[in-house]
Amino acid sequence: MVCLQDGFGRQFHYLRLSITDVCNFRCNYCLPLGYQKKQQPPALSINEIQNLVTAFAELGTFKIRLTGGEPTLRTDVVDIAWAIASIPGIKKVALSTNGYRLKNLVKPLIAAGVSALNVSVDSMLEARFKDITGHARLNEILEAIEYALSFNKLTIKINAVLLKGMNETELAVYLDWIKHRPVSIRFIELMQTGDNDAFFKRYHVPAQVIKQQLQERGFAPVLKQPGDGPAIEMMHPDYQGKIGLIAPYSKDFCNSCNRLRVSSQGALQLCLFGGTQYNVRHLLQLPSQKEELISRLIAIVKEKPFAHELAEGRYGQTQSFVQIGG
Repeated sequence: MVCLQDGFGRQFHYLRLSITDVCNFRCNYCLPLGYQKKQQPPALSINEIQNLVTAFAELGTFKIRLTGGEPTLRTDVVDIAWAIASIPGIKKVALSTNGYRLKNLVKPLIAAGVSALNVSVDSMLEARFKDITGHARLNEILEAIEYALSFNKLTIKINAVLLKGMNETELAVYLDWIKHRPVSIRFIELMQTGDNDAFFKRYHVPAQVIKQQLQERGFAPVLKQPGDGPAIEMMHPDYQGKIGLIAPYSKDFCNSCNRLRVSSQGALQLCLFGGTQYNVRHLLQLPSQKEELISRLIAIVKEKPFAHELAEGRYGQTQSFVQIGG
């Protein structure tokens, strides 16, 4: 099997696929004014998604994560999951969500083949959660997560964008929550984009702050598994759950990059902060275009740079994470 490989020998088994750029939350680090409707073609159809993922699967990709925007706003999200999970070579289908529709979708998503969920919970305190997301739905989302935990087939992770003076002070609350729950909390460093410069300067805090607090509490790093990304995961023998740290400003963060991204409009992005998008939608219309698509994907991935340039203040074309799912 030919594997997708860049010019530095890194192989890419993981695709983050945005199926919509629409979102119903107003997170202050992403969409403080809410989603602004754009004049653009509709998002990728199920047939286009099948043709895309089939080509990736033949190139060694075995993990697909559905992202947005908010992917559950698509009424056919379960059908999309079914279609992807049925493609030969795909071993894992994951979904990232704000949890808004999670409780009603858990059973059908599992039946469709979804085996991993990432749910955004940017604060464990109701008032702060509302301040960050624009929605007073923390308890509702936590109930949906508890319900999802009752299904042993699901791996569940909680995402929290680390914000200075806000949830950075909540580590003890998160730790108490995972004490008896097999859930991984992922603290993600706030990243600079085209529309959050002032917010970034005010609220960015290095993930190292949390790592040091965890080490002081006796947490230690966990060995990575195939398909894992650059996150550092830490565990403690007294806790069922784990803590993960995604620190893109840290040294050597890009060394182990194993993921690619495709937007809801069919544009391949080699790096979240890359300066170029490669539109391949015209090659997704018919299954007979597969060989041409495969050749194009191989050529594009060879162009992937070794690392992003966030430390230099360059964030490519990413104006907001809603564009391509983070």
